Amino acid sequence: MKRYFKTALAVLAVTAAPLAVGSVAQAQVSGIATANPTLAIAKTKAFSSAYSQIGTQYKSYFDQIDARNKTLNGLRAQLDTNNDKQLTQEELDAAVRAKNPVLQSIQTEENEIQKLQTPAVKAQMFAVEAIFAEYGNAQQKVVSDKKISVILDPEAFLYAPSQADVTNDITAALDARLPSVSTTPGADWQPQRNTVALHQQLQQLLVASARNQAAQQQQQPPAAQPASR
Repeated sequence: MKRYFKTALAVLAVTAAPLAVGSVAQAQVSGIATANPTLAIAKTKAFSSAYSQIGTQYKSYFDQIDARNKTLNGLRAQLDTNNDKQLTQEELDAAVRAKNPVLQSIQTEENEIQKLQTPAVKAQMFAVEAIFAEYGNAQQKVVSDKKISVILDPEAFLYAPSQADVTNDITAALDARLPSVSTTPGADWQPQRNTVALHQQLQQLLVASARNQAAQQQQQPPAAQPASR
């Protein structure tokens, strides 16, 4: 389990924000529906609240991580021999052959960042695991309410009308069953393997959403300045 947990630490911990996703119709089509479990969980109130709480609780940790990442970027830049702002494998290999002391400094910073990330990431996975534990029950309620025969992954469809997507319905069912979750794991708690994988998917989803929102903001025209008198 330690190996899977360490893999999750490689993903930068981020605070949950409202996801930039479009709304879909709520009905399923001819007994066949589709749902995205990762998105359904990411849109729940429990998930958003838990990540917001963790972001506040571990703010000092995140601030230290940001500072160390800046230091780490500066160290990596020292190995960028052609100054193209990209550290290639060839440049790393050359640093290893030369026994460049910067490599040890990089390893030290990476180790410290991992230590700082561990408590927050563990709290995130604890919350995610609690929400996922209710996913099956929430999905079954949607299946029963809408008389669904089959739910398939979105990638299984070459085409599906928007009303076939019941992701939002599952989110609503999760909200009703589990409006909030704890973010405080026990001292001996360890995440299950599927929790680690789901956490990584959620982190990737949040990062992609944040990038999309940032891109949209950059495309917006600047606000008009009031006319001077």
